[in-house]
Amino acid sequence: MGAAPPRRRVLSRAAFETRTLLANGEQLLVSLVLPALALVGLTLASVPDLGPGARADLALAGTLALAVVSTAFTGQAIATGFDRRAGVLRQLGSTPLGRDGLLAGKALAVLAVLAVQVVVLGGIGLALGARPVVGGLLPALLSLLLGAGVFVALALLLAGALRAEAVLAVANLLWVALLGLGTLVPTALLPGPLATVAPLLPSGALGDALRSSVADGGWPWGAWGVLVGWGVLAGGAALRTFRWEG
Repeated sequence: MGAAPPRRRVLSRAAFETRTLLANGEQLLVSLVLPALALVGLTLASVPDLGPGARADLALAGTLALAVVSTAFTGQAIATGFDRRAGVLRQLGSTPLGRDGLLAGKALAVLAVLAVQVVVLGGIGLALGARPVVGGLLPALLSLLLGAGVFVALALLLAGALRAEAVLAVANLLWVALLGLGTLVPTALLPGPLATVAPLLPSGALGDALRSSVADGGWPWGAWGVLVGWGVLAGGAALRTFRWEG
């Protein structure tokens, strides 16, 4: 019996990766439970300052950015790092699925989990009073897709360069650091030099882009330019340095 068609192989791998991400308790905590708690806390509390606009809308935008970082970066970096250490990547790369199919499956899995996050967080946000600008839904979707691509590239860069234990530690530390670098709070409200640096980071660009679209219906071309730049740099570096085993 011959191998399944490429499309079926990729979809099968994507389904497996999605189930793995959603079934992992630690990753489910980071990707869904903590963003949901952050959404509730930011909406109901009066601090930190989220800037002008409806607080529920701004909180929803920030937690959607956090969801992207959690799934596309932290979750993928850790999963890929341990798969590489266990030899899973090398074995799958030599099967009919191939390395391109494996990467495509991972990308589709990230999008599937992100779709679940958007539905869950969006539902919670609506229940808390968020009313996103209808005209901003399309640019918000584009921001989510751009952000997912950038953070997956960064995840592969990290997972392909460090040992699995180091990936686990660094990915979790960066997740915490990115919370304060424009993911949840507008970069313009950050103290001192952080207000200048954060908009140039992928976390700040994604957070500001989503806040602009969700709360104001804006098309954040500047923030998208930052994300595209990071995507090109991180993607190129990952292609050059990624190791499939070790």
